[in-house]
Amino acid sequence: MRIVFWNIRAGGGVRVGRIAAQIERWAPDAVALCEFRATPPSLELARSLAALGLAYQCTTAQPSLPSANRLLIATRFPMRRLRLRVGPGDPGRLLLLASVDAPEPLTLGAMHVPNRVTGRKDLFYAAVLTLLGRWQRGPTMLLGDTNSGRPGLDEETRVFGPREDAWLSGLEQSGWLDAFRLLRGTARAYTWYSPNGGNGFRLDQAFVNDQLRHRLRDVRYDWGRPVGRPSRRLSDHAALLVDLQS
Repeated sequence: MRIVFWNIRAGGGVRVGRIAAQIERWAPDAVALCEFRATPPSLELARSLAALGLAYQCTTAQPSLPSANRLLIATRFPMRRLRLRVGPGDPGRLLLLASVDAPEPLTLGAMHVPNRVTGRKDLFYAAVLTLLGRWQRGPTMLLGDTNSGRPGLDEETRVFGPREDAWLSGLEQSGWLDAFRLLRGTARAYTWYSPNGGNGFRLDQAFVNDQLRHRLRDVRYDWGRPVGRPSRRLSDHAALLVDLQS
């Protein structure tokens, strides 16, 4: 089973056709998108995913706020959105959970952790740690643009601090392991580059709980095919591809 997570940048815009074509090349069984919106381009992308067989979908996008960055999960298998009480920090719009009836069932989650400048990052951290610390819903993977990383390891320039490190350590202590680190150790990889400094950061991660980790087969980042000039990419984030044993 292949799962793709991708921050598609500002709803996809004029890139949605090429984004859909790239997703088709990856041939996923489930997709989680960040910065999905209730705008015509994003809705067209959702229809394209359905045409690719990813017809079971749920989203936090709101027609009343069409330009707000939200989340989408789309799968080949029937699924049910989980609506859980997760506390403050806007997790209801920035965290999406679904129970997926795959041949080997699992729960998928997508999240978009707020930037530090919003003032909501630590509230979101606390809400997620509380939720996952009492998790009892079987094999689960939580994927997201976390705006977080390990200081000195997931950054080319120092940005991450003690609070990011403490949150990631809290997840690990609760049994939620960074899938990339689980398979790749201390290998360097960057999923977003500062437009000004060109410095790289690994902002996009997948976390698996103890009941799912034995099914983990491969984790990699992929920027997709460039658009036009080699330096132009489909999004400012690399996609995260996770392969599980079916």
